[in-house]
Amino acid sequence: MTRKENKMGYLPINKLLITISLPIMLSMIIQALYNVVDSFFVAKIGEKALSAVSLAFPIQNLIIAISAGTGIGINALVSKCLGAKEYEDANRGANNGIILSIISWLIFAIAIYFTAPWFFHLQTNDAYISKEGIAYTLIVGCFSLGIFIQITCEKLMQSTGKTIFSMAIQMTGAIINIILDPIFIFGLFGVPAMGVKGAAIATVIGQSCGAIVGIVLNIKLNKELKLSLLRYGLKTRIVKRIYSVGFPSTVMGAIGSVTIFGINRILISFTDTATAVLGVYFKLQSFIFMPVFGLSAGLIPIVAYNYGASHQKRITSAIKLALVYSISIMAIGQFVFTMFPRELLGIFNASSKMESIGVFALQYVSLGFIFAGYNTIISVSFQALGHGFLSMVISILRQLLFLLPIAVLLSKFGLSYVWFSVPISEVAATILCTISYKYIYNKEIKTLKE
Repeated sequence: MTRKENKMGYLPINKLLITISLPIMLSMIIQALYNVVDSFFVAKIGEKALSAVSLAFPIQNLIIAISAGTGIGINALVSKCLGAKEYEDANRGANNGIILSIISWLIFAIAIYFTAPWFFHLQTNDAYISKEGIAYTLIVGCFSLGIFIQITCEKLMQSTGKTIFSMAIQMTGAIINIILDPIFIFGLFGVPAMGVKGAAIATVIGQSCGAIVGIVLNIKLNKELKLSLLRYGLKTRIVKRIYSVGFPSTVMGAIGSVTIFGINRILISFTDTATAVLGVYFKLQSFIFMPVFGLSAGLIPIVAYNYGASHQKRITSAIKLALVYSISIMAIGQFVFTMFPRELLGIFNASSKMESIGVFALQYVSLGFIFAGYNTIISVSFQALGHGFLSMVISILRQLLFLLPIAVLLSKFGLSYVWFSVPISEVAATILCTISYKYIYNKEIKTLKE
């Protein structure tokens, strides 16, 4: 029996990129909406409650980094194997990926249980912020199996081009979160008011529901892959291939958490309000970055598949087109952040103090948006081509060599100067990405034989 060619090998690139990416982008916009709604309700409790959730953000970011890193490795491996007609390895990659996600969650949950109190006491001496933040972190960390499985299921759908179902998985979790947030935070319909803890409980319930939907949809509708954990046990060869791409992605995300933690410590030395501003910034910028992340997620299987099939022109066309879309989205985001910072902060009941810090912060941090859009697409192209380590190195340099040291240096001149560290680091990363891409193109893409 011969298999039908996957659409990633023949559909026109523009149509293919839009077809695959648009559902992911829409689902990520819903996710961004959840992030804003979550903080919107928490902000109504008070500015310190918002600070508690903001200080917990590095942990949440680490959860996403670990789960998404493994997922990206699965996505790239499965897509490449399908493109090269290596169907058995594609199935092994899918099943090994699920097992690895469960193991990753277990290790992470144990680590969070023992380190959450230390993490908060290291950042703040405020008893309320510390108490609420620890409770929030323990819930979203120890009960995070749902997000690990959900993201894996999304990546399996993306790897075969069925992104409409990937969207359904993510939207399920996000919409349930949005519905449950006010119920659990403020105590509606007979449910006791749980405040910040309620936001955490709503999050893990939504993620668990997304995971259940993801498992069902993959078993019923993702016919190109066969899910059977008993048949496809862990294989060292497959695990290495997954983490050759996935581990660098995990490290990049983990470094992001370290960076956010470091920036939070710099900001809180000035005032708690500054950390709340950073938390609000991350919620707001997700509306701009999430569509670009969706675009990049759609780009990975296209590049990986066509690399496996040696379609040089399709690879370069997809990357160029993704760059155009990404930079355009970021340009719109920069315009909004520059022109309407007060209106954006008003969503979170910003005090006059928070507004005085936040207006300047939103305007000047957004100067790096266009460069970030370029860097995102180039970095995921490296991952799709099997060079996840290169993406990791660039991310390490951008955040640990540029962003944090520059932020520390600029903090000596005052709080307002700290925000300039973000666009400066993005410009430096753009230079590194461009040089690296030219090298990879000449060495591997240009030499492909159609």
